[in-house]
Amino acid sequence: MAEFLPVQRKRTLNLRDVVDAILWMGRVGSQWRNLPDIFPSWKAVNYYFNKWRQDGTLLKLNIGLNMARRIKAGRNPNPSLVCVDSQSIKAAPMINQERGIDNYKRINGRKRQTLVDTMGLVWGVLVHAANGSDSVYGAVLMIELKDTLKRVKKVLVDQGYQKEFMRTTEEVFGIKAEISSKPPSSQGFVPVKWRWVSERTFGCFNFFRRLSKDYEKTVENSEAWILWVNCQMNISKL
Repeated sequence: MAEFLPVQRKRTLNLRDVVDAILWMGRVGSQWRNLPDIFPSWKAVNYYFNKWRQDGTLLKLNIGLNMARRIKAGRNPNPSLVCVDSQSIKAAPMINQERGIDNYKRINGRKRQTLVDTMGLVWGVLVHAANGSDSVYGAVLMIELKDTLKRVKKVLVDQGYQKEFMRTTEEVFGIKAEISSKPPSSQGFVPVKWRWVSERTFGCFNFFRRLSKDYEKTVENSEAWILWVNCQMNISKL
């Protein structure tokens, strides 16, 4: 990670200790004030968590580790096939910003729009109220990643990403999103080619208690934790 973090300037804190503290919190799901004494002060760790989210350092770190992981696997650093899918998640009590009810899944909370490649690596995420449209917010996510995903030739989605999403991918990327869903006559879980990696990524989130629910007051922090979890999964494979 040192290649993507501002380690050139001398500082009192060791940035590796700061990163270790953030990754520990993502795995254990601790509150900031309960950060153990073996790590730097929780205020200092929280400062870097917010700073790197706001100045784009976290996004660069996530993209850099994704590329390194793909290179190690013998692939092109930039994906040509991506999948966009959403996960509705319950929100913790006292969370009021961007909160809604997903009537289809009967979940009161937020929804995570994620874009992953065929390895299940998260390239982008957008968190919003659970009653938000997949098509609309998925289109917003694609627009945010237009400068990152320059090699994309195909986007796989399910039936919920028609209309606005289809128009946006065609206008921004010059490609038509492909709807890939299980046959209507099938029952139970049916793995859909390539799109199943999105579900696997959502399943991996279960091993990180910070993501078991949405505990964050702001959706920006929710998005940041997902990127940190993806970074942690990447460095465990590099």
